[in-house]
Amino acid sequence: MLTDAHCHPRELLLRFPEAEEERQRLDIACAASAWNRDDFICHEALARRRGSPRMVCCFGVHPQLPAAEAGERLRAGAEEGAVPPRFSVGESLALLETLAEEGRLEAIGETGFDLYNQTYRATAARQEELFARHLELAVKKRLPLVLHIRRAMDKVFFHARTLKKLPAVVLHSYSGTLREGLDLLKRGVEAYFSFGSPILLNHKTAMEACALLPPERLLLETDAPYQPLRGRAFSQWGDLALILRGAAALRKEAGSPCGTPGEVEAVTGDNFFRVYGG
Repeated sequence: MLTDAHCHPRELLLRFPEAEEERQRLDIACAASAWNRDDFICHEALARRRGSPRMVCCFGVHPQLPAAEAGERLRAGAEEGAVPPRFSVGESLALLETLAEEGRLEAIGETGFDLYNQTYRATAARQEELFARHLELAVKKRLPLVLHIRRAMDKVFFHARTLKKLPAVVLHSYSGTLREGLDLLKRGVEAYFSFGSPILLNHKTAMEACALLPPERLLLETDAPYQPLRGRAFSQWGDLALILRGAAALRKEAGSPCGTPGEVEAVTGDNFFRVYGG
């Protein structure tokens, strides 16, 4: 079964109204990330549809949001695209806490650290505060934590002792090195490394990590609609098959276990349901 470890279904629907029909046709289970009420309610409704592939409901305050709330424009081409101007980080955090207490979350995130440019680095202290609250909730509720990390792997290692307490930590669109990934596992963190379109776009660090990390720690994702392949306006469910074949080719070339598309599909599917249940 094809599995998408990180995506934004409502945002994809706004761009591609037939998206949910395509997901059902392709039989793709997914982990749906939300940062606002409208997204989460939509994902809950989709998850309840009888006969649909599994949709895991996640919620988190994205680390880019403090910069947007401060009125700064997101960097052109940033992973998450433009953020609507009317929102409150405080309200989003309060909703996270409510959803967690009501038992409506299957994972917390995406959260983490984005230090890609000066705009985001200016909110580093606020990102620390938000991450601490997400981590506290994940430990309390024994939920997987989904991380967005850009130029901030040192932050992950700093929090490794607490991250070890979690059932799973998903590093979405993993951009760390192979060595960093292996070191994180050696520290006892139940880390899973999710790969998407960057492995098809000649991102050497991601390609090496995808090729050589242990297969039982691999996940695949589209980050739909936010990580398009070259020449596309947005990413969508059909990209997952291309990402799957790309991951298999990288592993075959490296002589790693799971070097065929069928093997990668099987192992990433097992990993997905190990992380998210069901």
